[in-house]
Amino acid sequence: MKFIELDSQKLSRFIQIYICLICILITMQLSAQSITINGRVTYSRIPVQFVSVTFIDNEDTTKQFTTMTDDRGNYEIGLITDVNDDESNTPTRFSLGQSYPNPFSSSAAIPYGLTEESNVEVTIYDILGRLVRKYDAGRQIAGLHSVIWDGRNRLGQTVANGIYFYRLIADGEPQVKKMIFNQNGNGSFMIPGSFSVNHSSLKKTNVNTNIFSNTFKVRIQNTSTTNPIIIPETLENVVVQNDTTINISATPLPLVKIDCDSLHQVIRGFGAANILMWRPDMTDYEIETAFGNEDGQLGFTILRIMVEPDSNRWSASVPSAQKALDLGAIIIAAPWYAPSNMVENYDNRSRVRPDMYDEYAGHLNAFVKYMNRNSVPIYGLSIQNEPDITDSWTSWSPDEMLTFMRDYADAIEGTLVMAPESFQFRRNMTDPILNDSAATANTDIICGHIYGGGLAVYPLAEEKGKEVWMTEHLSGEDSQANDWDWAVEVANEMNAVMQANMSAYVWWYLVRYYGPISDGTNNSGRKSEVTKKGYVMSQFSRFIRPGYFRVESNVSPFNSDVEVTAYKDPLSSKIVIVAINNGPTSIDHTFMLENIATTTFATYTTTITKNCRKGDEYVVTNGTFNFTLDPISITTFVSE
Repeated sequence: MKFIELDSQKLSRFIQIYICLICILITMQLSAQSITINGRVTYSRIPVQFVSVTFIDNEDTTKQFTTMTDDRGNYEIGLITDVNDDESNTPTRFSLGQSYPNPFSSSAAIPYGLTEESNVEVTIYDILGRLVRKYDAGRQIAGLHSVIWDGRNRLGQTVANGIYFYRLIADGEPQVKKMIFNQNGNGSFMIPGSFSVNHSSLKKTNVNTNIFSNTFKVRIQNTSTTNPIIIPETLENVVVQNDTTINISATPLPLVKIDCDSLHQVIRGFGAANILMWRPDMTDYEIETAFGNEDGQLGFTILRIMVEPDSNRWSASVPSAQKALDLGAIIIAAPWYAPSNMVENYDNRSRVRPDMYDEYAGHLNAFVKYMNRNSVPIYGLSIQNEPDITDSWTSWSPDEMLTFMRDYADAIEGTLVMAPESFQFRRNMTDPILNDSAATANTDIICGHIYGGGLAVYPLAEEKGKEVWMTEHLSGEDSQANDWDWAVEVANEMNAVMQANMSAYVWWYLVRYYGPISDGTNNSGRKSEVTKKGYVMSQFSRFIRPGYFRVESNVSPFNSDVEVTAYKDPLSSKIVIVAINNGPTSIDHTFMLENIATTTFATYTTTITKNCRKGDEYVVTNGTFNFTLDPISITTFVSE
């Protein structure tokens, strides 16, 4: 056996030559005409990678030619058409062909031929003879067939590089050959010493018509590495003549793939603000509605309050905060204004005097201690609400914020310190803190708002081991909270915040006509009622509880109307999936879950007519279940 090293272009050309040689030899052996078909399998100009393409002769269905597309959706295949109709394309003996490509880095086809109908079993072993993967193909007709191996073992794990053996058993008769798996893709290609019944080409597939006219069925099917996964289909009566090109348009399978063991950020919770300087306090019923977790309630777990500049008013926030705590919420706080004796006008803005940073830290520390004495522990304290808004409350430049966080924030005790909480999560305020070792050490949580910007993954914060929180946003304030279009916008925003690896989502006013609970104004419903925005928020907050982790989820096709995030409780292994259908029609979706045992999902749906309504239960079988998403809806799936 000989090896040569080739670059990717030379390798591709070599494979084509190799395939042509195979086709020529088969033609010589079977007195048949060989023609080459190539083409591309695509979806909306997007290549369909590693999909199986099979040509089946209409006149003799034992003549089957199979190949697979490459990572660009291209395929190529040699078809055999009979010159004499006294010969079939049935091999003269039971035969196992050499896998191709060999070595391979992602998937390889294992071709074989049957002289008669047989029970077929293909098994792959490692070099020590241990079972790696087994394919029970069942009863197959005489003709040419193939099995595609994706380099994974029976547990779905990618195998180690090395030599593997594959054994074919047809009605009790075995044959064995070897293959090489090299995940690094070094470009080696094995030159076989002899050719057997191998009939398929490596990458591309199309239909042909020779002067000896033939028609074929063309079948496209998923392999374990197909991307995007498609709906299998068969094209009937495809006429092929001579060497030709046939492009195939595939229909993607609406699919959500979830890896339950691929953890992203921890979730601390969802909530909203109750700022008493400008709005009345919540009633007991509103607090219970906001932080209770029963039907018709929101299940919030975060309450945001103000650090008022006048310490005599701190007591006003205590009663509602205590009740929220009793219902399982955590309390975060932020100042809008510094005490008047600590501020000065500078460069047309109000700022904390640099010579009073120590006193300002003492002011924040005093608030935390006061609330603790009154049984309201403060989970997280922000240094300043929106320091980059210079024409309203106390402002901070990036340099001023850095100085405070580096030299004074360590004096704040008994709470997690949050910063810088800018209006648009501006990196010019967060980067200096994260790039300074002392400031970073004094900062527990990176927080900010997303008014017109800042909704993005923050790699630098993750690199420094800091949680990222979205601590304020509102939308649709010119409308009202029962406007369904704005409610759907909130659903998509919460989904985007979670996909941006943020650990918390905090709305602005909890009780307001544009918020989750109506204040009775602007046609938002009766006072204290949950609004459409509130029911949408509850699709996340009631079921994704503090301490859960977001897990990897992918929607196919990529330009679908569907958005999905998924979550896992590491203690109970409970899974929660939130799916949003932004389209005007219902969509039948397949949900494929990796690394999960058989379980049952309860469903809850909000639409223009439903309010977090419980629906049927769905059983996960072999890692999948199917569900029809309502038009313009948000559905939460909660496992047992």
